[in-house]
Amino acid sequence: MELILAAACCSVVISILLKLCKAKGFDVLQMIVWNYASASVLCFLWFKPDLQHISVIDTPWWLIVVLGMLLPSIFLCLAKSLQYAGIIKTEIAQRLSVVLSLLAAFFIFQEQFNGLKIIGIGLGISAVLSILFSHQTAAQGQPFSKQGLLYLALVWCGYALIDVLLKYTTGLGVQFAVALNLMFICAFILSLAYIAMTTKTAGSSQNILAGLGLGILNFANIALYVKAHMLLKDTPAIVFAGMNILVVILGTFSGLMLFKEKLKPATAFGLALGLVSVICLAYTMSV
Repeated sequence: MELILAAACCSVVISILLKLCKAKGFDVLQMIVWNYASASVLCFLWFKPDLQHISVIDTPWWLIVVLGMLLPSIFLCLAKSLQYAGIIKTEIAQRLSVVLSLLAAFFIFQEQFNGLKIIGIGLGISAVLSILFSHQTAAQGQPFSKQGLLYLALVWCGYALIDVLLKYTTGLGVQFAVALNLMFICAFILSLAYIAMTTKTAGSSQNILAGLGLGILNFANIALYVKAHMLLKDTPAIVFAGMNILVVILGTFSGLMLFKEKLKPATAFGLALGLVSVICLAYTMSV
């Protein structure tokens, strides 16, 4: 659970930095592009993949290309969803992608669910819903547009697909490090090509530097997340659920402490449920 907590902390810090940088006038898209450059270098230094002797036959190119496209694409879908559907609905779609991930844990990875694990996951999903819906007052009555529905669906499915594919990557054995490094490189090349074609620039110096710094956190987030999957290879549902629940809890605490958001009764109730859920999931790993 320590690895999942550390990965969740990195994820929340990334969100906080993106929010602060956007308020300061940074171009978030350019930052996202260049974060993959430093993530690629860190992945090479940390996991030491043997890129000089890549096997053309044994390397899962389809997985590398799909994740290389998905990682930057989901950021674009997230931005569009925020524009057309609003922050509340987008946040709900993003976090409830865990439902699809849990279905994958049962049907694809053949995980067995005991009573305590089901209770922990159920409490966690209830906590996420309670916290998210406690902030939707301002969004009530906001109609859905066709674009909003489309991007909400893409966010919902996209985050779940990334979770499942990263879990699959951890089962590649010695090819894991190679696949992860090539995935970051592919994401960088594709996203750099996108902004070069659409904005005719590779990014300003301040956005590039900010993006390289962001990549340190992003690499730590993904590396810790996949490491948790490797250590808990038989219980992916705990990683899927634990990560999403902790991100919501920590994100809520950061909003209360850093951005002076008000603590609503439903939010407090959701936090309590979330803490109980994490305790249940942690206990299932010790029995």
